[in-house]
Amino acid sequence: MPIQTSVSSWEELLEIAQKNTSARRVRRPGQTPSTAPIPSGLNKLPPDTALPVLLYRDTNSWCPFCERVWFALEEKEIPFETEFIDLSNKPQWYTDLVPTTLVPAAKIDGVLVYESKDILLALEERFPTPSLLPNDPKENAVARQLIAAAETNGFLAASYSFVRTATADTNELANLQAVLETKLDELEQTLGKYPGPYCVSTFSLVDIMYSPHLDRLAANLPVYRNYHIKGNPRFPRLNAWFEALNQHPAYHRVRSDSTTNNLLLRRRWGVEPSTNPLPLDPAASESLQFRAEAAERLSDNREAAIGDILKNSGVQALAGDGDVSAIKDAVDFHLRLLADYLIHGNSVSLPWGRVGGKDNADPLVAAVGAITLAYVRNRICAPRDMSAGAATAFRAAADRVLVSLY
Repeated sequence: MPIQTSVSSWEELLEIAQKNTSARRVRRPGQTPSTAPIPSGLNKLPPDTALPVLLYRDTNSWCPFCERVWFALEEKEIPFETEFIDLSNKPQWYTDLVPTTLVPAAKIDGVLVYESKDILLALEERFPTPSLLPNDPKENAVARQLIAAAETNGFLAASYSFVRTATADTNELANLQAVLETKLDELEQTLGKYPGPYCVSTFSLVDIMYSPHLDRLAANLPVYRNYHIKGNPRFPRLNAWFEALNQHPAYHRVRSDSTTNNLLLRRRWGVEPSTNPLPLDPAASESLQFRAEAAERLSDNREAAIGDILKNSGVQALAGDGDVSAIKDAVDFHLRLLADYLIHGNSVSLPWGRVGGKDNADPLVAAVGAITLAYVRNRICAPRDMSAGAATAFRAAADRVLVSLY
């Protein structure tokens, strides 16, 4: 099973990718997750300075309540460090430390605060600039009421009941949909009370409270309930809100992509899709910034990626004689091919499979490549492994290379 060697080396790919993206992560060898984002506010402090905030959050970056706090930290550019907590095996010291035993929690100047709403308000008090609450006293009071209501007005319960309830009863689903639509109508009304696209007159903690949950709903509902928020004429203000949120760099640093959100719903809660996956965002798919970030992440973590594929994708079963060295070489090659395609796009001739109408690949090599790419396409998790935009570019490139194999 000979391997063509015309694709660039990992070292060359990493160098080129890093020249085209400013995205970097801290490597954490032997830890979970294996990399961690560098907070945007870290450059505000001299080296070796104690950071004022320690955030305790989930290892997989799935938790929407953790995302709220991370969003605020990034929006305000507060320097912080992160302690990741494995939710399936919480350490004893954490359950002893935090009365609820839940994430997120934070130490702000050494003082423990837990529950996302309380952490957000504590951060606002300790770091008032830039403000994420209105300056006008009356509007400030309204914002604080809306923050409290986000936890108590039934929106979250209605959202998750409609998405996650396992039932084939159309009447029950219709009732759950009606309850959710009532809550979305209430949000639509809230967004109309002040000029501009936000819940109050400026972007605030109220928007941050809702953003992770609305993001997940916008991703989950079309696939699992054939219902759309985005593009729905019933919710023009919500759609304008999504567009405004999209202008915040901090939002792009912390959000998940739609594919991650939908894969999680199926794997974690066992919900079965009712229609096809959402199409990948073409703007992110073709963005050199996101493609380079995806290539940089893959190149910098290739050893872990190859090890995971060999261990968990089932590709080793193709090694009839038990020798996996050729399989490993083929996995390595196809990942380099993917990174190369991410960097160079359609200017790269994909050398395997049916290229130009001809079968150019050893069938076994092509099979290894197909398993590798299909597995890694849905193995990545945003924003744990890379930003949502980079994850979208990664998946689109994997699809394109897979097409070249068949």
